Amino acid sequence: MYQPNTFDLSRLKERAIQFENQLKRHNAGVTTAEEFRPLRLQNGLYIQRHAPMLRIAIAYGMLNTRQLKVLANITKKYDRGYGHLTTRQNMQLNWIKVNDVPKALKELAEVGLHGIQSSGNCLRNITSDALAGICENEIVDPRPYAEILRQWSTFHPELSFLPRKFKVAFTGSIDDRALVQVHDLAFEAITPEPDVTFRVRAGGGLGRTPVLGPVIHENLHWTNITLYTHALMRLYNRLGRRDNMTKARIKILIRSVGVDEFKKLLNEEFKEIEQNFRKLGSHDLDNVKQQFMEEKKIVEKVSNSGEIVCSFVDKERDNDEFSTWKNRCVVNHKFHGLSIVKIPVKGQGRAPGDVTAEEMLSLCEIADEFSASLIRVTHAQNFVMPYVATSNLPALYLKLRELNLARPVSGLLTDMVCCPGGDFCSLANARSITVAEDINQRYQALNKLESLGEVDLRISGCMNSCGHHHIGNIGILGVDKDGKAFYQVLLGGNTGEKGEASLGKIITKAFAEDEISDAVENILQHYVSNRNKNESFRNTVARIGNPSFADAANRARKS
Repeated sequence: MYQPNTFDLSRLKERAIQFENQLKRHNAGVTTAEEFRPLRLQNGLYIQRHAPMLRIAIAYGMLNTRQLKVLANITKKYDRGYGHLTTRQNMQLNWIKVNDVPKALKELAEVGLHGIQSSGNCLRNITSDALAGICENEIVDPRPYAEILRQWSTFHPELSFLPRKFKVAFTGSIDDRALVQVHDLAFEAITPEPDVTFRVRAGGGLGRTPVLGPVIHENLHWTNITLYTHALMRLYNRLGRRDNMTKARIKILIRSVGVDEFKKLLNEEFKEIEQNFRKLGSHDLDNVKQQFMEEKKIVEKVSNSGEIVCSFVDKERDNDEFSTWKNRCVVNHKFHGLSIVKIPVKGQGRAPGDVTAEEMLSLCEIADEFSASLIRVTHAQNFVMPYVATSNLPALYLKLRELNLARPVSGLLTDMVCCPGGDFCSLANARSITVAEDINQRYQALNKLESLGEVDLRISGCMNSCGHHHIGNIGILGVDKDGKAFYQVLLGGNTGEKGEASLGKIITKAFAEDEISDAVENILQHYVSNRNKNESFRNTVARIGNPSFADAANRARKS
């Protein structure tokens, strides 16, 4: 992962002090709430339903244990002892006091973390594939290119007051684990180093108007990623709506002018930018790559750490459980002898993505011992240990089991994605966490989950789609009807990791709060009754159609 240098750290410390002074002036009455709003948002501070919320950017999902320890400690000192992993590889603190935010930001700055541009109408925290640089069959490691764009865009004056928020993603793999088609701007590597080129998409997004982003450049050379982004952002700044927040996203702009016309205007802007600004060179890439941990040393460290001896208490039972966990949560690594381990932060009694300070500190100890002190955050609100010696998987499994983080549910129904919803968010129309908990209660048994196979369930409490409900195989959306919470059900969505990305469709009218879990269960039972042998949920829905599933779901209605 990228290692912040002294310049990086000094800038973050300066920014924390700047915000501290901005807050002092606001508390003294020098600035109004409206004047202070963009200043706090640019540092990740929201005012939520019950309390302030601080969103902490985790650049393309990469953490070391020193950083995770600081995250754990600030949740204990300034919050209620836990953090929430988001669908954009951030961490949120849901109960922090406003006057404690500068203290937290100063401590985060010491280890290269911050809340800068994690909110507000700016270019947001850049995300990527959580398995970048370690997965098999990767075209190129996208992280150095994401880092170049991150450094270029942070504090860029033209990107700080955009018409609306702007989200960017990078991927270097054929399998889309970065959700590139639902970002405002996305770069997909299509040729390997040293002559890397990207397919570029723009205008994707979920929310009120879900759109899969169209391709706007088929083959962009990596040396032009900053110039091309600059051209696109200038065009967006000039033409994007500022009079209507719901129509201000770039996806609406592209739709209104048309993809072909937008590409034409963008190419004209790009030519002008090329004449006045320097393109990237090999030295720029080399400088950034030098700040990344040397991969060879990481692999050597893990490979030479030696086998960690462990013994199963009940050999037959534990070996069966270990095999189940390994099949579900362990992924092949690009380096022989190493493995990637998924750690679902899901389960009964836990809001999806919530992780306690004690769990974070324990994971630090485990990552120090097993994964070269490195850990990652995924779009699905989970952790990943990226460098584990395959010979040490049994010992790691036992450590994770002690923390209750070894349930083999990765990719299954209860590994669901869920936003905080009405329990926290001031924008939400309905609660999300209670729905997730009810479904968790119904599907605790692993054999029941395995019998369903992989089902991607995603829940959002409002149209903003922080739970990515449109791209779940089953999507649940909370809506308001005359002051009461109801839930729409969507089927047929797909993230793009396995097959083509697609947007789910609403199958019937909304369900009441005491009906929605029954409706989901009826849908799953209908799938089991009608699937062909080894047929996935998504393929069964495509084969027999939404109306059939709507009839099954409607049997849950109580009136």
